[in-house]
Amino acid sequence: MNAFTDVSFFPRDAKPLTSYRPYWAARFGTAPFFPMTRAEMDKLGWDSCDIIIVTGDAYVDHPSFGMSVIGRMLEGQGFRVGIIAQPDWQSADPFKALGKPNLFWGVTAGNMDSMINRYTADRKIRTDDAYTPGDVGGKRPDRAAIVYSQRCREAFPDVPIVLGGIEGSLRRIAHYDYWSDKVRRSVVVDSKCDLLLYGNAERAIVEIAHRLAAREPVQKITDVRGTAFVRRETPEGWFEIDSTSVDTPGHVEAHINPYLMISDQAREQGATCAREEEAKDVAHGENQKVQTLKFVPNAANNSTAAIAGRPAPTEKPVDAGASLLAISSGASLLRGKGTHKVPPRDKSVIRLPSYEQVKQDAVLYAHANRVLHLETNPGNARCLVQAHGEGHTARDVWITPPPIPLTTAEMDHVFDLPYARSPHPRYADEQGSHDHATKIPAWEMIRFSVNIMRGCFGGCTFCSITEHEGRIIQSRSEESVIKEIEDIRDKVKGFTGVISDLGGPTANMYRLGCKTPAIEAACRKPSCVFPGICQNLTTDHDPLIKMYRRARALKGVKKILIGSGLRYDLAIQSPAYVKELVTHHVGGYLKIAPEHTESGPLDKMMKPGIGAYDRFKSMFDKFSAEAGKKQFLVPYFIAAHPGTSDEDMMHLAVWLKKNGFRADQVQTFYPSPMATATAMYHTTRNPLRKITRDSEKVDVVKGERRRRLHKAFLRYHDANNWPLLRDALKTMGRSDLIGNGKHHLIPSWQPLAEGGYQSARRKNSTPPTSAPVAAVKTAPAKPGQPRKGQILTQHTGLPPRRKS
Repeated sequence: MNAFTDVSFFPRDAKPLTSYRPYWAARFGTAPFFPMTRAEMDKLGWDSCDIIIVTGDAYVDHPSFGMSVIGRMLEGQGFRVGIIAQPDWQSADPFKALGKPNLFWGVTAGNMDSMINRYTADRKIRTDDAYTPGDVGGKRPDRAAIVYSQRCREAFPDVPIVLGGIEGSLRRIAHYDYWSDKVRRSVVVDSKCDLLLYGNAERAIVEIAHRLAAREPVQKITDVRGTAFVRRETPEGWFEIDSTSVDTPGHVEAHINPYLMISDQAREQGATCAREEEAKDVAHGENQKVQTLKFVPNAANNSTAAIAGRPAPTEKPVDAGASLLAISSGASLLRGKGTHKVPPRDKSVIRLPSYEQVKQDAVLYAHANRVLHLETNPGNARCLVQAHGEGHTARDVWITPPPIPLTTAEMDHVFDLPYARSPHPRYADEQGSHDHATKIPAWEMIRFSVNIMRGCFGGCTFCSITEHEGRIIQSRSEESVIKEIEDIRDKVKGFTGVISDLGGPTANMYRLGCKTPAIEAACRKPSCVFPGICQNLTTDHDPLIKMYRRARALKGVKKILIGSGLRYDLAIQSPAYVKELVTHHVGGYLKIAPEHTESGPLDKMMKPGIGAYDRFKSMFDKFSAEAGKKQFLVPYFIAAHPGTSDEDMMHLAVWLKKNGFRADQVQTFYPSPMATATAMYHTTRNPLRKITRDSEKVDVVKGERRRRLHKAFLRYHDANNWPLLRDALKTMGRSDLIGNGKHHLIPSWQPLAEGGYQSARRKNSTPPTSAPVAAVKTAPAKPGQPRKGQILTQHTGLPPRRKS
């Protein structure tokens, strides 16, 4: 096991969140809830709001809701914040409800991308919305970030618009849009916002708010990390690196011809060695053929700027080595040994292929996606720029490096802000309750849970957590977590003694990270745990074990459950953690996500092999038996992921049946914007490796029939899927899996009527078209007990509960 190093206490080169001088409006104090009406503003004694946040979610004042975190952060800086939640977007009138904001609009689509919130993976519109009172769908528009921004501009044209949230994070460059099946422009261009904040934006929003309050024009705020904005030209003092094409060689070094003799006499006589002259001539000739990076003076202002592929009209193109010597004002900024020098990273900007290029060329789209993901470490990331439009409409979308992660003290500050931990009173029913018809499912899910960290270094290609929160883990202190548990116990209505979750994006990455700040700052790997666990990663779970023990020892706390997904390949590195978890913190079943069993799709997902699952299951079963508990693992799988063949799904179905799983909750791959797996889906290329015109092709599952087939393999037990599976198995030459024995995957017969499949979860059941005909008669089971031979469902992993 690696020696424990607490990444939470690495020094961060950023201004602390608590070091700003409070804005003058701090005299108004803390609002119990942010106002949503003029009447509420009057009660607080406000004549106006400094910042108005527009969100696609219902307003819940809880640290799991982005609008509340940003609002409370701004309130803590002294600003007056109002909320407009789920407004009617048909006109600008609802956006005028709180009047004109003094500083700026804060716009977010909500905790989810609005298109993922409104549509299923099969592009069917959802009838529900977990972030709306009563779980009612249709309360937000498609592409809400764009619509809300346009209405804010219509309401008050001269007020700056600052766009944020996960929808902005995932759409900050030109991106493939699954719902329209085309590449769309950056949301910065479509929404016409002044600034876009991506990732967790506490640092950026606080700095921007204070600078706008100081009357600095929003157009001048271009140096804040974690932002995107539109520019017309490259400013002075920047080096631009051209990455708009693929398959072009880089700088050619001078290689000595081994067949020439060394002329020591020539050097003694003051002559030049012949082999060195020939090598330099060869290198110079090769570098003249293709130039991927040129440093030339900026023709507009005669200052030193590097414009790749864009020499000034009066200048002759020069190779990189020659230009370093020719430009006296910029040469001192270049770094590196020998004649091949590179510009400093903090003054470098990488030019991605333009929107027009990636829209037409799938290879360039995959290349741009790869470059974007390589530039995500705050310690070494460079600015990115992507052109949109041509001619007089041309403008560049600039993306600054990711925000500096929060320290533990700053994380504590964010989570210790005075949240009400409840939905706004306007959502209460006649009895003043939020537990009945007006219940907000998303709030109910996290009502008694505690978030202990942010970020994920897993790098799963289908997941958007890394693109939004980053790979560096940001952890709270144990004291802050314990304090929040005590607040839930003492202040949250309906608490019964059970904390539903103590986790985050991943349950067991608390305080894990690189051994040293230097390693962390230099790393460019997309994952710390694939293809294996990095030797520089700490895997010590002792701080998490200590927190678990202290939390469950609190008076009034009966049980601490772990509801977040578990990274089992990390857990098996710490048997003591697995024992602690299984003995005290599993409520009968534990959900984990192997996602697949075959190496082909797992490699494209950047997930560990199924062997890691087997080792974890062995430990789980062992410690459950030692604790005298009968507990179950609930594995989750993805159908139709890029890189998955029909044979891969067949092998997964066989594995499921062999291990006694009936996967009711099946997720078909959902191409979210900007994810690496989405780039695979759109381009059929693998951005995990260098992109060339001849690079690896990926098997992509497209078309309704094939996507239905992959989903059917996961639900092999549903009789409605048997005809499709029989045809597929015969086509694949695997008729041996069709039959009535235990070793067969599906039976050779079909129910006389189109029988429905009855799941433990109503949503996963398939209704019959007529009265179902029982194909196999079984002995009646005792009430509350599973029938003999009954297979446990993935939804619960448990037999039906005994009725009292």
